[in-house]
Amino acid sequence: MVSFSSSKRSLVDSIKNLRTDYTKGKLNIEEMSKSPSIQLSAWIAEAESNGVGDSNAFCLSTLNKEGFPTGRIVLARGVSDDGIVFYTNKSSSKGVELLKMEKAGATFFWSEMQRQVRVVGVVSHLSDEESDDYFASRPRASQIGAWVSQQSEQMESRQVLDSRLEEFTKKFEGSESVPRPPHWGGYLLSLEEVEFWQGRASRLHDRVKYSKKNGSWETALLQP
Repeated sequence: MVSFSSSKRSLVDSIKNLRTDYTKGKLNIEEMSKSPSIQLSAWIAEAESNGVGDSNAFCLSTLNKEGFPTGRIVLARGVSDDGIVFYTNKSSSKGVELLKMEKAGATFFWSEMQRQVRVVGVVSHLSDEESDDYFASRPRASQIGAWVSQQSEQMESRQVLDSRLEEFTKKFEGSESVPRPPHWGGYLLSLEEVEFWQGRASRLHDRVKYSKKNGSWETALLQP
């Protein structure tokens, strides 16, 4: 049996008693776009216009070799009918997981607007040309950082990273541009199912689900 000290019990009680009643909006299925990509783009733009930081951030969920779901926050760099575009180190844990299982989930959450969007789809690689174009648009320091980081690998100390930063900074010193590392590139997460969630009072939330059927989208209301 787990024994809690009074301080730990107080912390647990304070978490247990956290409450928010969601009253900032509602969803009307008849007023939503027929395309989930257009609706998602509109919500991201609305979050941005309302001052939400990193309005294009989402949790990318993949499965590791033990079958456990793993999640991390990445940034969407494009949303279209084809899917959601993001870029990363392909040698990272998520890159390795996507190589073994090309299915993933994406969860957007904007607490200020009491909204959430969940996506499931199939992940594919963007072309080298598309990855090159985006990489060229990044700040130079971020470009060098992509060479520096051996993402997800263990290191003895921060000094390892600092030494690699010094190494690659010198390597590209005087170069007009920094080339894209071969291990870094873009992915496209297709839209197979997309669910829009709007918080409502008394936990009676609005949920609208888009499902792809024979190349077209069907929408349905879900119980909260």
